[in-house]
Amino acid sequence: VVIRRRWVVERTFAWIMKCRRLVRDYEQLTRVAEALITVAAIVTLVRRR
Repeated sequence: VVIRRRWVVERTFAWIMKCRRLVRDYEQLTRVAEALITVAAIVTLVRRR
């Protein structure tokens, strides 16, 4: 069953994955990976508004 508004999540992931460093997970620490994802999300939101 396709979840409603799944495209919103998929689109958001696509925007975040434009950040080249996030395409592969090279980070050893989970905290660093989470911080990079957060920064990419913030940059994406700032650019979209």
